[in-house]
Amino acid sequence: MKTLQVNIVTPDGPVLETEADMVIATTETGELGILPDHIAMVAPLKIGGLRVQKGDSTDVVAVHGGFIEVRPEVVTVLASAAETADTIDVARAKIAENRAKAKLQAEKDEKELRLAELELQRAINRIRVGEGKF
Repeated sequence: MKTLQVNIVTPDGPVLETEADMVIATTETGELGILPDHIAMVAPLKIGGLRVQKGDSTDVVAVHGGFIEVRPEVVTVLASAAETADTIDVARAKIAENRAKAKLQAEKDEKELRLAELELQRAINRIRVGEGKF
C-alpha cells in the first residue's frame, strides 16, 4: 500500500516527519482527508488538530493556523506553531484558557477581543490534543 510523506514545519523547525496512510486536516473550508496520489493543492488551515493515520494508530498534532501543501506523495504543513500531543503541557494550556476567558470578559477594544478569542482557541486546541479528546 502506498503511503504519504508528512512534514510539519514551524519557524522553530520540524515538528513531525513521518509516513502515513492518511492525513486529516481542518482547513478554512472544512475537513480535508488526504490519501496517497491526492491532487496537488494548497489550503489555509484553521486552528485545530491534524490527524496522521498509519495502520491502526493515529497521531494528532495541535496546529495553530498556517497552510497545508498537498502533492501526490507528500503533505507539508507550514504552521506558525504546532505541537505533538506528547509535548503539550495540559496544565499550562488550562491556565492560558482561563487567562483568555478573563480577557474576553474584561476587554472592550475590538482588536484585543479578537486576539483573546484566538488565544482561547489555541488553548482549547492544545487541551483537546494533549488530553487525547480530539
